[in-house]
Amino acid sequence: MRVMAMSQPPAKLYRGRVADQIVEDLRSQILSGALPDGARLPSERELAANYDVSSPTVREAVRVLTAMGLLSTRNGSRTIVTADGDTLLALSIASVVQFEKISAMDVLGLLGALNAYAVELAVERASDEDIAALRSAAEQAAEIVDVESAAAALKHYFVTLSAISHNPLLAALCRFITEIQIGLAVELSGGSTEDWQRVAGFLHKTRMDIVEAIAQRDSALAVELIRDYHQKVIKRTQSSARAKEIKETDPGLTALLSTWLRANVGLGSALDRRR
Repeated sequence: MRVMAMSQPPAKLYRGRVADQIVEDLRSQILSGALPDGARLPSERELAANYDVSSPTVREAVRVLTAMGLLSTRNGSRTIVTADGDTLLALSIASVVQFEKISAMDVLGLLGALNAYAVELAVERASDEDIAALRSAAEQAAEIVDVESAAAALKHYFVTLSAISHNPLLAALCRFITEIQIGLAVELSGGSTEDWQRVAGFLHKTRMDIVEAIAQRDSALAVELIRDYHQKVIKRTQSSARAKEIKETDPGLTALLSTWLRANVGLGSALDRRR
């Protein structure tokens, strides 16, 4: 892994909070790709000389960018750029959901709307190869050996569905909220394949029907099917024994969602997933 030299002159610093200006300059270089994902930053001393500031000022800027998820300084090694779109999106959405105390049902309802748009675009844009990949993913999702493998297969189906929309932002949103939906479903199933089958397994035919509607370029039918699918999933999720128990004190499953996000979305867990 090579150390990146600064590819452009540093921004002119003005009076005020110098560390904030360094944060903005480095952030702009990371997001533009001038400092790409995986690159090592110059040393603290080199950065201080580059910006003509003290080492503590550089250290403060690096701490802020690390908290944003743009840099990693794990294990005492040189600072590394960790600019990954999915990670940044996950951290941002998780923060909003927790801060606004958004209910699990509202999040899952949003996924239904996003996937409805995804199938509309898939009807227009998906190639025959894309549709074949979605059909294969649907077939794999029908095989339930255990909850963990079934969850992974179901996630693969919906990630593929959003990918063939060929809209990167939409696909990124769908990927993360799908991860939330499936994570909560696993949590509520308690590891029981019977409970998983009751919520997700019975919908195999609908998932296949969605594939065929896309293959037939029938946008109206595909949207109708995906909306019906999500309504059934939400209804069955709410009616599970575990959900009923939790809803006695947490009606919107808001606390459950917040707990899941704290456990599964953060700089540490995001970096671990990337290894």
